[in-house]
Amino acid sequence: MQITQHSWTKEDGWVSESAPSPKANLVLVFADTEYFRASQCYETLRTIFPIAHIVGCSSSGNILGTEISDETIVATAVTLDKASVRLLTETVEPGQDLSALTANMMSRLDSPDLRHVFVLSDGLSVNGSNLAGGLNSIDVPVTGGLAGDGARFASTWVMADAPARQNLVAIVGFFGPLEIKSGCVAGWREFGAERYVTRSVGNVVYEIDHKPALEIYTKYLGEMAKELPSSGLRFPLSVRPTELDKPVIRTLLGTDEAEQSLTFAGDVNQGSLCRLMKTDLDSLVAAAGTAANEAKTGAHTNPELCIVVSCVGRRLVLGQMAEEELDIIRDEFGPSTVIAGFYSYGELAPFNDVVKCQLHNQTMTVTTFSE
Repeated sequence: MQITQHSWTKEDGWVSESAPSPKANLVLVFADTEYFRASQCYETLRTIFPIAHIVGCSSSGNILGTEISDETIVATAVTLDKASVRLLTETVEPGQDLSALTANMMSRLDSPDLRHVFVLSDGLSVNGSNLAGGLNSIDVPVTGGLAGDGARFASTWVMADAPARQNLVAIVGFFGPLEIKSGCVAGWREFGAERYVTRSVGNVVYEIDHKPALEIYTKYLGEMAKELPSSGLRFPLSVRPTELDKPVIRTLLGTDEAEQSLTFAGDVNQGSLCRLMKTDLDSLVAAAGTAANEAKTGAHTNPELCIVVSCVGRRLVLGQMAEEELDIIRDEFGPSTVIAGFYSYGELAPFNDVVKCQLHNQTMTVTTFSE
């Protein structure tokens, strides 16, 4: 496996430390700039990488090594020696059965030598919970993330062998002699009483313990309630469908004063148990190290490539300390591992002891590759 990294800025255009390989099989592109949406961006990349699958998405921050950047584009070009990749895309129409759509995509990739699937999706128009449901239709590990849009939550875009578009799901299958492993850790802790979601529809929660959901959040946030919904990123919701299930984290995206409701980044089923969560900066940074440790492979202590998908909420909470969660990943893998990725509106990954992929919020998800 050979890897080169390249970055684009408005002032300097494309810059790289080494010459791009025209034989690259896969180019991963992450961006928080309007230029990413322009057809010229894709056309230039296609000229540089004539035979590669070019796949990427808009972001809430781009990761290049241990640095986070905005208003830039980061491209990571991978040339595989014996393994191969295959790309599938689908546009999601309003009201479409997303689970069935992605299950069909997975069936088209299914093969004895399929090792892993990496997914990038529109982060606003696509229901991440339904997306994950379809991705679990075959028994293969899946990781990835939902496209971001800074902290604006206005529009998200996916590029997949064509200029970037909205409402798109792209899945990349990895085949052949590859060792791939992932880790997904949050670093948040629950507080307060566990409560029942007594009325919800999809990702909108209307009542918790038969009380208006917004009232519950307002009570716990105190003065910070004036800054909702942005302050809600600091207090996500821990949700588990039953007492036997592991909890997943849901980030608050919006509030509705008239309905007294809360809108989250993934489904919160009626009847679920929930608790508010909080964290401190040290816990978030330590969690990134734990995720990296979980993603270490047996034969390759130091993987060749590490793709990081971290939540926009973590970045906003960490502030100027955000790069420290990348520093600890670097410490786990050493200087030879190439690190790339983005800050997302949702992370897709299994728990460390099961194959089933789930939608997460507020996690650090690490996927490592070695050929």
